Amino acid sequence: MFDILEADIVVMQETKIQRKDLQDDMVLVPGWDCYFSLPKYKKGYSGVAIYTRQSSCAPIRAEEGVTGVLCLPGSSTSYLDLPEDECIGGYPTCDQLSRSPVDAATLDSEGRCLILEFPAFVLIGVYSPATRDQSRDEFRLGFLNALDARIRNLVAEGKRVVLTGDMNVVREEIDMANVEEQMRKYGMTGEFVSMPSRRILNQLLVGGKVISGRDEGREQSVMWDICRAFHEGRKGMFTHWEQKINARPGNFGSRIDYVLCSYDMRDWFCESNIQEGLLGSDHCPVYAVIKDSIRLGDSEVNISDLVNPCGTFKDGKRLKAYSAKDLLALSAKLIPEFDRRRNIRDMFARKLSLVLETGKDSSALDNSNGSSPQGPADERGTAGDEFATPPQTQELNSSSTHEGSSRSSMGLNKSQATKRPATEASSSKPSKRSKPMGTQQLTGKGQQSLKGFFKPKAPVSDGNKTGSTTDTIGLAIPSGDAASDRDPPSSPLRQASTTTMQPASPPSKLCLTHRESSVEGKGDTGEQGDWAADEGTEIHDPIVAKESWSILFSKRHPPKCEGHDEHCIRLTTKKPGVNCGRAFWICPR
Repeated sequence: MFDILEADIVVMQETKIQRKDLQDDMVLVPGWDCYFSLPKYKKGYSGVAIYTRQSSCAPIRAEEGVTGVLCLPGSSTSYLDLPEDECIGGYPTCDQLSRSPVDAATLDSEGRCLILEFPAFVLIGVYSPATRDQSRDEFRLGFLNALDARIRNLVAEGKRVVLTGDMNVVREEIDMANVEEQMRKYGMTGEFVSMPSRRILNQLLVGGKVISGRDEGREQSVMWDICRAFHEGRKGMFTHWEQKINARPGNFGSRIDYVLCSYDMRDWFCESNIQEGLLGSDHCPVYAVIKDSIRLGDSEVNISDLVNPCGTFKDGKRLKAYSAKDLLALSAKLIPEFDRRRNIRDMFARKLSLVLETGKDSSALDNSNGSSPQGPADERGTAGDEFATPPQTQELNSSSTHEGSSRSSMGLNKSQATKRPATEASSSKPSKRSKPMGTQQLTGKGQQSLKGFFKPKAPVSDGNKTGSTTDTIGLAIPSGDAASDRDPPSSPLRQASTTTMQPASPPSKLCLTHRESSVEGKGDTGEQGDWAADEGTEIHDPIVAKESWSILFSKRHPPKCEGHDEHCIRLTTKKPGVNCGRAFWICPR
């Protein structure tokens, strides 16, 4: 999936999962960090997720909810009560929240907002309530009012804001097919843009249509509609279609998904559009591409320096490797079920020391704690291996590959593994039984590593040749800064809004697949040397893309009973104890 989106930040809405539904391939995605906002009470309802590529960007703070009344995992202190240097800020005041009869805790109970702060901007991923019936109007308008207040407060504090997600609000008439019919269907009267939800959105956007004056506290517009700015007057630029009437083939839809930014960030972006060709959902992704270099004041600053913690990048070059210590408290990888664990693919990962080239000389960088790359393991245990930069994942030739993943085969010299020092055998240890003299003795060295188990046996040479110090093996390595950056998580995620970092040079169609347009402004050659693999042009089949999106978070097929060859049934343990709530398969007989 990430290969198709070609992004460094992926924001997804309406995940419709609970915490117990999270699986390894959703959370332990090599090369990516992830954050989830899940509904507190309603099961399988709403939900927002954000994935960030560790090699390109790393947030410095993360929060859940729009009002600030929620707490960090394992803490009883709300974001609102945290010190100023530990919170994102901009929380709606009591006066701003008084516009809605819905209390703040209820507004944040449905998992509709995730906020990540980068040094350059604050990213807000939202899934706004939809217009279903009048019973939800108060909640819907209360959420939009709180979101509007949070954005305005952040801008007033001098912070830049990027708002992306499913707003469930049509901005203007051009953003909906057959406006008159839709207004009659939903019983709308009066001006189209005067509906309460559209009025809030248009007062927030620069250039938005506002009738009968502005509301108190909304005198100034602070956000910029990036996609519409690149495509002024474009009709039919819809992002949502009703599945019940099969409206997508005829493009009978509406534009309710946006990527917005602060007005002073409008020059940061070089491209924005919709990806209506990606099937598998009733929505299509919306993306925006940030330039490689940003002008701040009188100087040009590389975007890598602005979307990573201080000291991680300098002039677009990485100075410090990403490690498990950089994880934020809200990261899904710190959930007890996934903490100190890693993906099965990482067990076969080859990790390289990060190299900094200074002139003609190059030297390995130290870790953040000052230890060498060969020093003691990270204090988080094996989880530290997952964030080594850049990792190189070795895929066995006999293993199957995921759909959409770009792979190329190349030959690499594999240095012989350093053997452990031999220890003298204890005299008290019983000796092994010797083999009969008639048994033929093998001349090979036997299995030297786990990888050797999968290697084909080489024919025994007739001559008395000695083993060389290196041997060449064929490896299938995913192209990219990290070998497993391209492994998509199997998730029931419906729609994605993406933000992509682009290099100064014009990228090709598969620029991010080849990692030539990462936020660092470097390709594979600059950071990995001979480990990079060039790939040919990859063609994405829309049918294959639709199938891959359709199986995300799909229910697993029940296994068959070994004794009766019948499909098992799934039961849940209700007896109090450690197994309470866990599901298991059992024979239907």
